[in-house]
Amino acid sequence: MKTNRLKLVGCLLGLATFTYSCNNSFLDLSDPTVKDSENFYKTQTQVEQAVNGVYSQLQDITNSQYLFAEMPSDNTTIQLNASDRGQVDRSEAFEFWNITATNVNIAGYYNQAYNTLYNINTVLSKLEQTEIEEAKKKQYKGELLFMRAYHYFLLVQYFGDVILLTEPLQDASEAFALARTPTTEVYKQIILDLEEASANLPLKSQYTANDVGRATKGSALSLLGKVYLTTKDYEKARLALEQVLDLGYDLLADYADVFDPTNKNHSESIFEVQYQGGNNLGEWSSFIYSFAPRDSEGAVTGFPTSRPQGWNIPTNDLISAFEADDKRREVSFKEGYTNAGGTFVPIPYVNKYNHPHTIVGRTDDNWPILRFSDVLLMLSESINEESGPEQAYVHINRVRQRAGLSNLQGLSKETFREAVMKERRVELAFENHRWFDLKRSLTSEQLVSLLNAHGQQERESPTVSRGGVPFSAADYKFEAFEALFPIPDRQIFLSNQLKQNSGY
Repeated sequence: MKTNRLKLVGCLLGLATFTYSCNNSFLDLSDPTVKDSENFYKTQTQVEQAVNGVYSQLQDITNSQYLFAEMPSDNTTIQLNASDRGQVDRSEAFEFWNITATNVNIAGYYNQAYNTLYNINTVLSKLEQTEIEEAKKKQYKGELLFMRAYHYFLLVQYFGDVILLTEPLQDASEAFALARTPTTEVYKQIILDLEEASANLPLKSQYTANDVGRATKGSALSLLGKVYLTTKDYEKARLALEQVLDLGYDLLADYADVFDPTNKNHSESIFEVQYQGGNNLGEWSSFIYSFAPRDSEGAVTGFPTSRPQGWNIPTNDLISAFEADDKRREVSFKEGYTNAGGTFVPIPYVNKYNHPHTIVGRTDDNWPILRFSDVLLMLSESINEESGPEQAYVHINRVRQRAGLSNLQGLSKETFREAVMKERRVELAFENHRWFDLKRSLTSEQLVSLLNAHGQQERESPTVSRGGVPFSAADYKFEAFEALFPIPDRQIFLSNQLKQNSGY
């Protein structure tokens, strides 16, 4: 989506039912502008503004997803700030599996997600009364259903049973009667939304230049395949993903071009979160400032006044997972930087979102949510689980060939399963897939074993020096219940219908 569309977002958040605030509970549903909202959803411009507002909220949610989807895994760690321990019970908790129901990051995300869902449901409920052409109405509905499915897919992965809302609440008091819906029912709704979205949405090629970046038929089918793969319905996953093969997507020849901000929304991109840096419009990203090592200043970002935070540092375990001649290594991460004094500092950092930009802190990098390589690897996995690897090699080997690696062949079903998980790990590193992949592909016992072995490795030989800060007794001790995050304590406090996840 071009930025002239996104610029409408700022004014939108004060209109209609868009009452977004990450500091408010999702239960705070009062709408002080309800009188205006009744007259708002009339024209195509107004509806498009409302849909764009939902995309804008996705930016805010994506900014912190690495905390939830990478850092609890074996992919990344952190560089501690030994002089400031203020993040011990906040961001650090995701690395060391010390998350509690009072974690402010969990509460912030939970509120953002439900506020977005409230806005999605409100626009959907108003859509039929709008005075716009039917084709556009179908498109907007498809976009909203895709977004609703995506947000519920994240929520159900993080929390298990969640409150399922498909209509806006008419009164705030209704919220106090809401209980968590079983995971199986949430997935049923996600599938229904994606099936309808895929029927309504245009192909990527059918959008005009002003609408590049919006959800497409390929977006809906790709996410539908991922949902079926997660629920282990391998035949339906294969059928959904095979449809994507015929929609015009392809791998780029050069892996680096996938992440280049000058090459956004390319033929491999199925859905990515849109950002724009280099201006004062408020649409920029800043991932490299979160990921670059502390004290690296301008050695990584290019701006000597910058103060990177050292989050999401690649682990030694992940670095060793890359084959020596894998072309993706240099693009995905760097093993250190050379400081202003000319000394090499061996602290690894994520490099995928590190590109030249003109204003400190305001980068132009989009965030990939769905890529064609992800589809090829999911299809490989689905085929293997359904009937063995014979027909799956063609898809995984396309990904490996682009990386400069040899083709796989002659594997058993079990060894192919391991190979595709490893391929997903390196191909999609730092794109917020690893935590979900581990939970999907491993039993509870296997997940506990893998993570505790990783934790023991980090305790004995940390990827990054801890600056003299000792480990606590609870650090890197993973238990099975921690595969789900806790429901924020404030939500439990506000409603006696909500029950906490076990173990918290």
